Amino acid sequence: MSEPLLFAVALFPFGLVIGSFLNVVIYRFPVMLERQWRHQAEQFLEIEPAIAEQATFNLAIPASTCPNCSSRISAWQNIPVISYLILGGKCHQCKAPIPVRYPLVELSTGLLTAAIGFHFGFTLYTCFALLLTWSLLVLVFIDIDHMLLPDDITLPLLWSGLAIALLKIGPVTLSDAVIGAILGYLILWLVYWGFKLATGKEGMGFGDFKLLAALGAWLGWQALPTVILVSSVIGAAIGIITLIFFGGQRGKPIPFGPYLAGAGWAVLIWSQQLNALYLRP
Repeated sequence: MSEPLLFAVALFPFGLVIGSFLNVVIYRFPVMLERQWRHQAEQFLEIEPAIAEQATFNLAIPASTCPNCSSRISAWQNIPVISYLILGGKCHQCKAPIPVRYPLVELSTGLLTAAIGFHFGFTLYTCFALLLTWSLLVLVFIDIDHMLLPDDITLPLLWSGLAIALLKIGPVTLSDAVIGAILGYLILWLVYWGFKLATGKEGMGFGDFKLLAALGAWLGWQALPTVILVSSVIGAAIGIITLIFFGGQRGKPIPFGPYLAGAGWAVLIWSQQLNALYLRP
């Protein structure tokens, strides 16, 4: 077995465990943000809290429980993918169905983690590429659930991309990263205002600007055309398929973050191959 493949195989179970944690982040982080915003609004307006002081709720507390019967999930019931299969996709106590998305997130994280290890090998940059990958996965599912790309994730991604370029850890130079961040934000900002002036509607959220700026910092400005092209094509295709086959509603908002994140990760791995698709004479 080759060394890169061996490294990828070793990373796969580690990715499964990280995926289990990402499921927690995807569910709990938006709730934490909502509570924080409500508290800030109540303080700013100097009004009494609408609800009583709530128990501690963060990524570690309280322990995970079944949303249907509130029974605590034990360690053996929380083994990534395997527990889902052993339990037959149902709660051990009340037999309520466990959403299949949980093992899918775990499996996806394991596979993407292994792919990063195989592609970049045993290097320092692999650690940062893994952090980018996991962050993008969290953003994908939070945006699907809440139409939200939190600043608490997109902005650290932006600054970390610039820091990696500054420290010369990755393949992108500092000048390319800075230009990529500026252009990434500016391109979608112009699209947003152009669409709003033409239609009077908002075509996308500000989180999309920040996500593309972060991808520009990580990948360099040269990658932006490919990211925009791939994300737009995939987004349009999925939108059309949803409209035709699943009865999607015209004018219903569709999160663009998952397409940007997916395209950005694809460019991280296959930039040369993707560029060749439309740069070939």
